Amino acid sequence: MHVETTAHPSKAPYYYVPGLSGHPVRASISLCLTLLGAATWINNWPGGFWVFLVGILSFLLVLFFWFSDAVRESETGLNSTRVDISYRWSMSWFIFSEVMFFAAFFGALWYTREIATPLLSDLDHRALLWPDFTGTWPNQGPAGTVAPFQTVGPLWLPTINTALLLTSGVTLTIAHHALRASKRGGAIFWLFMTVALGFAFVACQAYEYMHAYAELNLKFTSGAYGALFYMLTGFHGFHVIIGATMLTVMLIRLMRGHFTAEHHFGFEGAAWYWHFVDVVWLGLYLYVYWF
Repeated sequence: MHVETTAHPSKAPYYYVPGLSGHPVRASISLCLTLLGAATWINNWPGGFWVFLVGILSFLLVLFFWFSDAVRESETGLNSTRVDISYRWSMSWFIFSEVMFFAAFFGALWYTREIATPLLSDLDHRALLWPDFTGTWPNQGPAGTVAPFQTVGPLWLPTINTALLLTSGVTLTIAHHALRASKRGGAIFWLFMTVALGFAFVACQAYEYMHAYAELNLKFTSGAYGALFYMLTGFHGFHVIIGATMLTVMLIRLMRGHFTAEHHFGFEGAAWYWHFVDVVWLGLYLYVYWF
């Protein structure tokens, strides 16, 4: 069936299919180098760190050119409405996979606190394995092999971080409404505030880690509590860095005149991701710091 092209490609009833691209192959090779370098680095093989560094820098370079092509395709009107819908579904499934990722860690925390710790402290296990073990959370480990440490309370730094992220969600929403109202200046200002709040959160998180490590003696080896604390907050902090970087790219694109009131899914996708990061932090704040 013949499909006529229109003056507005964004309304075309077909998919834009780009030509052959070497980006997937280059990304695969870069990731392979990254994993190989990481494996050799942690096993103290000579040159492992440099292989890892080359791999990660190569991967970032590939992403830069790959995303540049995607931006160019979008700005030149090659993406149809169907492509836009596929982007939305893709971002939705990506965020869902991230939800499952954090659900695994929250599940591990719940299982350790509510099932494993009480189980190991019952009379049978204490008599056979660890007579001095107490079923409190956190604890010094079954055999008392964990060095004494203090936990991180909710006051005041985690509460300040919560305020920073919640405020950034508000400023991002204002920026989105400004963009939909074709107020580019307002969108740029409020998006800049969002990015600044995001990186302020990262700085506060880094200070909290230094305080916990140096003054509270809380380390990754501090039993189940230390491992789960750093895994949950560390991966969340990593996602905040990714989200803030995405929003920074959106800010640059806004300043360069990209996006319109009707066509700005790149902005929306980054906003979805940022709100997801906000929600995950609320769970962390309540379940890790308070409960």
